[in-house]
Amino acid sequence: MKIIEYPDQDMLAMDLANSLAGELESSLFHQPTVSFAVPGGSSPGPVFDALCAADLDWSRVHVMLTDERWVPEDHPRSNTRLIRERLLTNRAAKARLLPFYVQADDPNDVLAEITAQLVPEMPISVLLLGMGADMHTASLFPGAPGLEAALAPDAPILLAQTPPTQNETRVTLSAHVLDGALCKHLLITGDEKRTALEKAMSLPPEEAPINSVLSEITVHWAP
Repeated sequence: MKIIEYPDQDMLAMDLANSLAGELESSLFHQPTVSFAVPGGSSPGPVFDALCAADLDWSRVHVMLTDERWVPEDHPRSNTRLIRERLLTNRAAKARLLPFYVQADDPNDVLAEITAQLVPEMPISVLLLGMGADMHTASLFPGAPGLEAALAPDAPILLAQTPPTQNETRVTLSAHVLDGALCKHLLITGDEKRTALEKAMSLPPEEAPINSVLSEITVHWAP
């Protein structure tokens, strides 16, 4: 694990966007298409604002989320809505989105259908993760029902999770899929999350799920 510290969040967003663009471009030299997995939430928004203008062959970039709430795309809490508004715009509007939500009451009824489009994208070419102060990443929450299955080395690509601390059922990439990405980045800001990350390094993934994906990752931190 490598930690890069920035003086402020604006510098972090610009530098991280440049790093992601460089890795996507490099991957495109070697592959006909590349997979790019990104988080929802508010933190990556400024990174997306800068990255969407990168001069890449976006038509060959396949974008997926690391996790999604099981809500329609027009819902205010939809991660897909966020990346459509902040990432899949400008030059990046040409990228292909691999959605994690389809209309169904229970995600388990359609997980096989959603997963089928992800199989050709493995391993993930470039991954950006976030982390909560509770040391969760994607929708891998400490103590949540089903976490053990999501952390297993033979876990499926995509799983449904119902964390008791959250309002909605979610679907998430499993830990080994996230950890197996070829280029991995973690974005965190503030002292609370920096302290949480340092704590996570000495805890098992069952207590600190972020620790399941820290091998060879680059952490980008700003106050």
